[in-house]
Amino acid sequence: MNTVVTSKEDILKTSRKLIQQQGWSVINIRSVAAACGVSVGSIYNYFDSKAALVCATVESVWCEIFHRPEDGAVFQDTQACIVWMYERMEYGCRQYPRFFTLHSLGFMQEDKTDGKRRMQQTWQHILDGLCSVLKQDARIRADAFTELLTAERFADILFSQMLSALLRQDYDPTAILEIVNRTLY
Repeated sequence: MNTVVTSKEDILKTSRKLIQQQGWSVINIRSVAAACGVSVGSIYNYFDSKAALVCATVESVWCEIFHRPEDGAVFQDTQACIVWMYERMEYGCRQYPRFFTLHSLGFMQEDKTDGKRRMQQTWQHILDGLCSVLKQDARIRADAFTELLTAERFADILFSQMLSALLRQDYDPTAILEIVNRTLY
């Protein structure tokens, strides 16, 4: 894999390919530079350290996994959105084995401030999207949300269940869909 790097995105794309082929331990400035066919200094033009490269790569993996679907209707229907999210989680685990547990969740436990911040931003983006879907879904009962069970709190519950499913590597949304059906419809 000897490609010419022309941008930060090219470097991240190459980093993702390296992870898929050789695993996370291969990601460092020298290996990425070699895979890109550029000097180490070229990588440093975009990333000031290995930690910055790894953090940006993790963020780009999250973005690849949860990119917006071509069918925008997914974000109009809570059930369709949940099914889509579980499918994307499964895709992520196939493409990037142990990504969710080994590196993404590891940021939350270790003292890696930038990685932790980026992970929290990504998770907040997913939570905000899920909350938006809950608020736009025309099929949800008018009285489904209350002062105690707001759309935001329910989105948080759903997201927590999804994170738990990631740890178990359980990509069957049936149980969570049952919760949604009993609570909202």
